[in-house]
Amino acid sequence: MNQLHEFTSEPMIAYFSMEIGIKTDIPTYSGGLGVLAGDTIKSAADLKLPMVGVTLLSRKGYFNQEIDANGWQLEKPVAWDPARYMTLLPEKVKVPIEGRHVYIQAWVYPVISPTGGKVPILFLDTDLPENAPADRGITDYLYGGDLNYRIKQEVVLGMGGVRMLHALEFHIKKYHMNEGHAAFLALELLLRFKRDIESVWDERSVWDVARVRDLCVFTTHTPVEAGHDKFPYPLVKQVLGELIPIEVLRDIAGKDHLNMTLLALNLSKYINGVAKKHGEVSQHMFPGYHIHAITNGVHTFTWTCEDMAKLFDKYIPGWANEPELFVRSGNIPELELWEAHREAKRKLFDYVHQTTGIAMDLNVLTFGFARRATAYKRPHLLFSDIERLLKINEKGRLQIIYAGKAHPHDDPGKKLIQGIYRYREQLRGKVEIAFLPGYNMDIALKLVSGVDVWLNTPLRPLEASGTSGMKAAHNGVPNFSVLDGWWIEGHIEGFTGWSIGALSSETGNLAASDAEDAADLYNKLENLVIPKYYDPNKAGWSRMMRNAISKNAYYFNSHRMMRRYVTEAYIR
Repeated sequence: MNQLHEFTSEPMIAYFSMEIGIKTDIPTYSGGLGVLAGDTIKSAADLKLPMVGVTLLSRKGYFNQEIDANGWQLEKPVAWDPARYMTLLPEKVKVPIEGRHVYIQAWVYPVISPTGGKVPILFLDTDLPENAPADRGITDYLYGGDLNYRIKQEVVLGMGGVRMLHALEFHIKKYHMNEGHAAFLALELLLRFKRDIESVWDERSVWDVARVRDLCVFTTHTPVEAGHDKFPYPLVKQVLGELIPIEVLRDIAGKDHLNMTLLALNLSKYINGVAKKHGEVSQHMFPGYHIHAITNGVHTFTWTCEDMAKLFDKYIPGWANEPELFVRSGNIPELELWEAHREAKRKLFDYVHQTTGIAMDLNVLTFGFARRATAYKRPHLLFSDIERLLKINEKGRLQIIYAGKAHPHDDPGKKLIQGIYRYREQLRGKVEIAFLPGYNMDIALKLVSGVDVWLNTPLRPLEASGTSGMKAAHNGVPNFSVLDGWWIEGHIEGFTGWSIGALSSETGNLAASDAEDAADLYNKLENLVIPKYYDPNKAGWSRMMRNAISKNAYYFNSHRMMRRYVTEAYIR
């Protein structure tokens, strides 16, 4: 008997993502992309949308981050048992890889909402005795290995995912690709809809591209060229054989190599970026396509800390499933809002002390900076001029908490983390700096709710969206950020937070200089942020916290995002 029969009676949206982050204990995510996917599915459950998620099991996770005495990141495997959280389904499918069959099984995890909505997630797994030892490890490491390993993972996700849905008797209305990693699902659909024509003068005419496009939705997340997966055609032929002739692939996925983003673009009817600015940047990168924009959001209930949730329950009943009610945050007394924030801050500092041994002062203005450690995020911008920073610190003390992982193959990213450790030692006793290792969803919630200001300093226009700042706003924490991604839409200067640098109108890969942005950061820190925070009555700061909730959290949530996907992408 099909264990998923309750989901197979009506047409569904199949949401494919290389990573999906539901909770810390299920380490099938690396960062923002996976957490966004998890928030998408949680909102779909809350709103009772007919959706099924498809992802990889990632048996050994992304990695556990440890930092050695020299500040160097070390990667350790994650040990977790999927049987503790999900159910193994009896159905198996196979995909062709390097001329042999690779068998796939699926674990199901149902995301169940208090509203009664339910969305199953299928976690695909190749660790089966039917497979060769190397093939059993295809779904072990998220973003692990070389190009050969990556293309095999994406075949399992895309082609294997469609075949698993078919085996489980799902009726799919739309296939939503969350980034290009899942684009092989469109190839599988091409194979399924291949026209049976006896006399064909052109091989291309047997492929029903229009039918596939009608079924596919594609969300692109990265304006960074390196973020688009590309595979050389000899490798594609080695892995996939002649399933689809290479000349046909060259037409729809790029002449020189198979570009997964191009493949998704050419086989999707609806395409979108994840913020208005990102839509413009993507349109500039791919001028032959009509690229829409649906700005990301975060799952309100997941990303609101316990102390704020109690306050919202008291003054804004119904907030968790109707985040638009946050427009009423003016009902919250400023003193109670400040005390709830202080309690979240106290809990964060207890965790910082327990984890790092660093004691932070509850009365000092505290900045949070947590995201993937990579050069374009510019985690060191705050330290561009140490002497200036120390002079500002004399007018009003500040302290900073960092977190984030560098990709295992990104040595420059690891050096950025190492640099933070050096600044920590250099500024000890003056500007306290903590780095929290092992960044995950639990640590993220502590950070976005416990710091006083959320800092974000990317090179514009390379920040597609930036959902961590939305999570901070849900906890009344104002943003201090470069005008890029969502912050262009959410920023009201001095009201919901502060900008850093100018708003660039460029859609190319250009940015204001580090020196210009650092100068603006220091000026506003000294003349706006510190005076407002250290105002004795705190009324101005509490009002800004309420503004962050009423103007940012009410809109930048995944319920609003999902309603837009339904009306603009799914029911077309």
